[in-house]
Amino acid sequence: MTEWSSGGIYESYVGRWSRLVAAEFVDWLEQPAGLRWLDVGCGTGALTSTILRTADPASVLGIDPSEGFIGYARSQLVDPRVEFEVRSAAELPDGPFDVVVAGLVLNFVPERVAALRRMREIGTTVAAYVWDYTDGMQLMRYFFDAMLDVRPQDREHDEGRRFPFCTPEGLAGLFRDAGFRGMRTREIVVPTVFSSFDDYWEPFRGGQGVAPAYLRSLDPADQDALRDAVQARLPIEPDGSVKLTARAWAITA
Repeated sequence: MTEWSSGGIYESYVGRWSRLVAAEFVDWLEQPAGLRWLDVGCGTGALTSTILRTADPASVLGIDPSEGFIGYARSQLVDPRVEFEVRSAAELPDGPFDVVVAGLVLNFVPERVAALRRMREIGTTVAAYVWDYTDGMQLMRYFFDAMLDVRPQDREHDEGRRFPFCTPEGLAGLFRDAGFRGMRTREIVVPTVFSSFDDYWEPFRGGQGVAPAYLRSLDPADQDALRDAVQARLPIEPDGSVKLTARAWAITA
C-alpha cells in the first residue's frame, strides 16, 4: 500500500523535481494577478509555493487527504494569502475559483472524470500535470525497468502499466469526458541530477510514493537484488553523478 505521510521524505524523492515542473507549468498558464486559486492534491506545497511566488494570487487554498503532507506544507508556507485543508479530490470545496490546478495527482484519484467535472463546476480555468510514467520520468523508469528484469511477477506495480493515460492523448480524453473543450497540452522536461547513486537510491528507501512503497514491501535480499539491478542500468558518470531528466505532460482548459 502506498504511503503518503512524511513530507520531508517525499520532497527528497520527487517533490524537489515537481517544483521545477511547477515553475514552467504556472508560467505556461499565463494567469493575471489577483486571482483565487485552488490547488487540488497540494501535497507538500510544491505547486502552491510556486503560485504564491510567481502568480501574485489574491488567495490560494491547498487541499490534500494526507494530514502529514498538509502539516509539512503549513510549516513551510507562512503567507496570509494561503490556507490548507485536509480533504480529498472527491470533497472539493464550493467555489468559485478563478484557477483550479492539480499537480501530479490525477492518477491517484479513483474517480478522475467525476473530480474533473466538479473542478469544471467551481473553476474558470482548470489545469493539471502528471509524470510521463511510461517513458519520460527517468528516475522512476530505471527503477521499474530493473524490477521487470529481476521480478517480472511484480509487473503490475509498474506505474507505466498502472497509469497508461498519463499522455497528452490520455489527459485530453479525461478532460473531454468531463465536459471540457478547447484543451491545450504541452511537454515539460526538467533535469534531475543526483550527486551519486546513493543520492538517487536513498529516497526510494523512504516508503513515500508507489515505487518506494513497493521496495519496502520486499524482503531485504530482494531489495538488494533490485538495488543492484538499478545500479547496473543507470548511466553513472565518471565522477559518480547520475544525470537524468523527468518529463511531465500538462493540460489546461
